[in-house]
Amino acid sequence: TWIGLLKVDCATRRAIIGERLHYFREMLLSLALVDRAIAAVLPLLGVWILLSALDDLVLLGAWLIARFRGELPRLPNVTQLAAVDHRRIAIFVPCWKESEVIAGMLRHNLAAISYDRFAFFVGAYPNDAPTVTAVEQMAASDARVHLALVPHDGPTSKADCLNWVYQRMLLAEEESGERFDLVLMHDAEDLIHPEELRFVNWFARDYGFIQTPVLPLATPPNMWVHGLYIDDFSEFHSKDLPARWWLGGFIPSSGVGTALRRDAIETLAASSSNHIFEPGSLTEDYELGCRMSRLGVKQLFVPVEPPVAPELPPLATREMFPCSFYAALRQRTRWVTGITLQGMERHGVGNTLAETWWFWRDRKGLAGNPLSLLANLMFLYGLVSWAHASAAHIPWRLGELIAASVPGWMVVATALVGLIQLAARSWLVSRIYGWRMAARTPLRSLVGNFLNGAATFCAVHRYLAARWGNRPLVWLKTSHDYPSVEALREHKRPLEEVLVGSQFLTAQDLAAAKADLAAGADLLPHLVQLGLLSETAALEALCLQHGLEAAQVPASAVRRDLARAVPRAMSHRFRILPYDIVNGELHVASPHMPSEQWRQELRRHTALNLHVVLVTESNFKQLCDEFL
Repeated sequence: TWIGLLKVDCATRRAIIGERLHYFREMLLSLALVDRAIAAVLPLLGVWILLSALDDLVLLGAWLIARFRGELPRLPNVTQLAAVDHRRIAIFVPCWKESEVIAGMLRHNLAAISYDRFAFFVGAYPNDAPTVTAVEQMAASDARVHLALVPHDGPTSKADCLNWVYQRMLLAEEESGERFDLVLMHDAEDLIHPEELRFVNWFARDYGFIQTPVLPLATPPNMWVHGLYIDDFSEFHSKDLPARWWLGGFIPSSGVGTALRRDAIETLAASSSNHIFEPGSLTEDYELGCRMSRLGVKQLFVPVEPPVAPELPPLATREMFPCSFYAALRQRTRWVTGITLQGMERHGVGNTLAETWWFWRDRKGLAGNPLSLLANLMFLYGLVSWAHASAAHIPWRLGELIAASVPGWMVVATALVGLIQLAARSWLVSRIYGWRMAARTPLRSLVGNFLNGAATFCAVHRYLAARWGNRPLVWLKTSHDYPSVEALREHKRPLEEVLVGSQFLTAQDLAAAKADLAAGADLLPHLVQLGLLSETAALEALCLQHGLEAAQVPASAVRRDLARAVPRAMSHRFRILPYDIVNGELHVASPHMPSEQWRQELRRHTALNLHVVLVTESNFKQLCDEFL
């Protein structure tokens, strides 16, 4: 400190001041070198930004023209859907360490899907016992679930797992004597749209490869990493893929929501020694779309539109994407490795000029991601240096160097195309998620540049290390969370459809009962009161709609200590009664659908997973009288 300098002799004081002045001069010299380096690099970086942005604007223009002309695909109406017979559809779900989500995914989708000819084939590895057990339990309770056990330990690759799932489907066909007409791919955390299978079945008349939209579940705007996925998928699945289809480019599979007609699968199998999915690829979905296109299979991307039922969300598979930086980094590292590095290794630069352009678009992130990160860092450095120069009332040296090296038109052009891109991206997000989420899109782009840049560095390092050590690239597991109860509600079949479709009552009786229903009143108690449904039938309909278990819980099955483990007021308020622990799960009886609020409240009293069992009103009243 300056006070400390006064306590030393003059010679020491001069030495210390000289040393600090030397350090200050070195720092100024270093900053001057940084300024000159930025001024030298900036014109080249500007050229890259302009070329990449103009490439993106071509796709934006194509999409706007296709929309204006009405040349994008449209969803069929109810009459058109009803005119097509239901094909048998096999849903493939590859798993590696998905024991926490796979049972919930299967229960929900088995109940939600509005289609009557489908089955799940779930792939799992022998050294992943918890997942195998979870799938076996679901298979024991529902004949539409089949376990496809991979014959070797994992993880290998998602494609390898899917190939064994395909073999399990062939075995099931031999056993039953019935053939599946379509294969639909999904992941262990997917919320399948209730109407998806009906639309896939309709489009399969004309197309062998059908990709339905994929959209992240809505989350609060302050979840920056998951919000980045909202931005990416809103743009890619609302604009880029429809424009790509309109321009005649090949449609890459998204890994979920991809339907393959059986003749297309057999064409693919004949060309690749019965390997439907490329086992050496980390992005088998991208590979699949490319290979299908090269074999001449007709492809379609289904638009993001509301389906026939107005109360249902837009036709899209919904899922929770990574919410942490590390989980997103792992997933994007796999994407960059598979699409960019393995893609160049497997497919070269393309067989035609058009294919070369699409490959360029898909792979330009290998250079673009680090350069975008560099541009952000240079911008932040320039902002800090300008603020320092303004505060110190000295010339802004970096600004002078930039003005001398970068043409003014380039500055204006890069700023303009950047604003157009951000405006288009924000608008596409607002169409699906609202303006509050879209308002943070520009700020999330900075997060995305940093994340994508880091993922590219990791991908290059991982790829080179694997090639140098002659090791295979293995499946990078992305941890998944299954959505909350509230997020699941909009992806259920309407109760009216369950009641009529399952023949609990006729459409005429239902219409008459709804005419007398008071505003805000629940439909099922009203139907029971009118005598159109028994209490047991009403409970069964509710279970079919939500994929929950129904039971008659006798008083002898209730553990008194568990029934009184939560406050009595809480039991009465939420109408819940814990009664047993089975396989590490707390079984809770209730006459109503569980809400997220009571789940959160109950988790304050137990660390066990919750298993809800729906009971009739009379059964619940009997248990409350006995134990509360």
